[in-house]
Amino acid sequence: MAHASEKNILVVDDEPDVRSFLAACIEDAGFSVETAVDGIEALEKIEANPPDLMTLDLVMPRLPGIQLMCKLRRNDKWANIPVIVITAHAHDEFGRDDIEKFTAFAMRHRPRYTIEKPVTPARLVKAIREILDVEVDEPEEKTLTNERAAIKNMISVSDPETLKKIRDILNK
Repeated sequence: MAHASEKNILVVDDEPDVRSFLAACIEDAGFSVETAVDGIEALEKIEANPPDLMTLDLVMPRLPGIQLMCKLRRNDKWANIPVIVITAHAHDEFGRDDIEKFTAFAMRHRPRYTIEKPVTPARLVKAIREILDVEVDEPEEKTLTNERAAIKNMISVSDPETLKKIRDILNK
């Protein structure tokens, strides 16, 4: 069985705070992480260094997640990259079309994982471990202090205005 440190994960999300949160959760579990702000940047990074797994937001500007997945599946080199779709719009009108397209598309491709925001670190790492069949050097729960875990949880459920305030405080 491989170790987390041997695997590279690409996090694709247009929201900087979400992207940073997901990357931190995955890095804390021992994985190598790269990030991309949209599907176009993700394609560039995949072309340069294909990841072992990708987390993907569906609703993004320039190149939405479903279009990126279609491009990946049409390319033999990238067709088998596992994707975890992470979305806040699984049950609202804003993302309904994308979710329907994803569901129809995903019926033909495996593994298919969808995680709704807010994401918990444990759930995300568990899904990655299952897909990649890897061991995490130390369980995440042991490596995070109670304070850090509490802060991550607060950030994951915060509204955009609160996240801006937190960023301002941390940048001082």
